[in-house]
Amino acid sequence: MEKKFVLEPAREVVVRDEVDVVVVGGGPSGIMAALGAADKGLKVTVLESKSHLGGNLTIGLPILAFLGRKGNQIIKGLPQRFIDRLREKGGASEHVACPLHVSHTMVDPEMVKIVAEDMLFEKGVKVYYHVVGATALKDGDEVKGVFFEGKEGREVILAKVVIDCSGDADIACQAGVEIQKGDANGGLQPPTLMFSMEGVDIQKLTDEISGHPETYTMDTIPLEYFKGRNQFITVGLREQIMQARAAGIKLPTDRTILITSMRPGEIWVNMVRVSGVDGSIIESHTHGESEGRRQVDDIAKYLINYIPGFEKAHLGRTTSFLGLRETRRIVGKYILHQDDLMSCKKFDDAIAVASYPLDIHHATGGGCTMVWCEDCYDIPYASLVPAKIQNLLVAGRTISSTHEAMSATRVMSTCMAIGEAAGRAAAQAVSKGIHVADIDVKELQSELVNTGAYLRL
Repeated sequence: MEKKFVLEPAREVVVRDEVDVVVVGGGPSGIMAALGAADKGLKVTVLESKSHLGGNLTIGLPILAFLGRKGNQIIKGLPQRFIDRLREKGGASEHVACPLHVSHTMVDPEMVKIVAEDMLFEKGVKVYYHVVGATALKDGDEVKGVFFEGKEGREVILAKVVIDCSGDADIACQAGVEIQKGDANGGLQPPTLMFSMEGVDIQKLTDEISGHPETYTMDTIPLEYFKGRNQFITVGLREQIMQARAAGIKLPTDRTILITSMRPGEIWVNMVRVSGVDGSIIESHTHGESEGRRQVDDIAKYLINYIPGFEKAHLGRTTSFLGLRETRRIVGKYILHQDDLMSCKKFDDAIAVASYPLDIHHATGGGCTMVWCEDCYDIPYASLVPAKIQNLLVAGRTISSTHEAMSATRVMSTCMAIGEAAGRAAAQAVSKGIHVADIDVKELQSELVNTGAYLRL
């Protein structure tokens, strides 16, 4: 169907505020970007489309890979301070080494919302909820602020630096930054709708899977790993899925992915899979949300009937939005490649270190490919900086990378570290009155290390 267009009349737009830095998106990278930018007293505003901060930190997912492949902690600085604050309130577990995911850290979704607000408000960061960053205000190739839409209509915030932490490179795309999506065929990793089951006998679950290797198998993770644990992730139990399918239960994935909660008797389930969804297209995203909810019933039925410990369980919570693994990626000063990760490459302009493997959920079917590097790899500052547009940084999973590299750098621990670096880079640019592309990266690296971050310098 051919598109129709109307001409919108020109109008004056209210300037809501003038700030040093505006962060679009209050998820894992956005929280850290705002804290990093505000650490030296800058005026910072966060625009968030939902009713709370936290993004994917609030949907029942664990934070993967705070630790490196050799067991050392490689994500520190502001992300670790955030975890420390959560732990003070009983809202986060320890970092636990994991044979499959390098490490996992469980967090309580509701506590994340509270602690994130506390930390931002303590730094004087202004947060607006229920607003959507619509497009960039530009003067030539320079971004001068962000237009946003809310209940009071269209407004704009003027800013010296904009950090796009939207998760979908929304502002970067609208600003004219070159964008890539998907694999060589345009295929995107499918999203998931997280939900929890309550009333699970977790002791029975661990006893059964650790004690009966002839019945229960895991991907990579040895069954003895689960013995005596109350915090863990299962990935496997493929035979049980095949049995359920043979009995007529429709299941969208080949693996049983279960994640313990911070609450007793609750398990988060990461098994919804909606192939073909593009979260940057309205109709496709809407389909993904509704189809995801339709899959929950069959998955719950499978767990109750085929997985030990779930016999008396019931549906607890479904999250209010899809967990998107992939949408847009920017083309920046440097495109991070799979070979960079697999060779554990060091960069002169490194601003974060990561160790999570390539983790590609196949665009079609229920499979997944994981490939590990031997140690860890650097994230270069040049991958946060758009190739042409000025005064704009991009943080989170939409940095400049290939489809394959993004499958590794998309996890929340890495996004948090990238966000901190983006915020501190923005602060330096503002203080010196220069473009973010022209900052002194060595100075940024020194600041990151001196404030607690980990770099392989």
